[in-house]
Amino acid sequence: MTQKIVIKLEMTSDKCRSKAMTLVGATSGVDSVALAGDPKDQVVVVGNGIDPVKLTTALRKKVGHAQLVQVGEAKKEEKKPAAAAVEYTYPWNYYQYPSHAVPVYEHPAGAYGGYQQYHSPPNTCSIM
Repeated sequence: MTQKIVIKLEMTSDKCRSKAMTLVGATSGVDSVALAGDPKDQVVVVGNGIDPVKLTTALRKKVGHAQLVQVGEAKKEEKKPAAAAVEYTYPWNYYQYPSHAVPVYEHPAGAYGGYQQYHSPPNTCSIM
């Protein structure tokens, strides 16, 4: 039997919401977790074999004040097909990569005047 549990929490920040979602999602038997309510202060848990009292107690310890709002059997929602789904075909040939190997040219180091090597003749002073 799949059950739906709604728990109201005092969550003021995204960090609290993330912590609550992680804790509930790690519980065994949970199929889905969602946030509900206008200020996103309710956690809706759908799963099989979940103890709502233990889950509420764990949320009180980790997140803050938690209140068990509703426990009931989950109803399967029938999904209606979209009335008019517009399909756009992406032009896959837009990004054409070269089909042949591109030659790599190596230039000598001093060809552009940037880097030049100076050699001093042997037996001379290197300071001057």
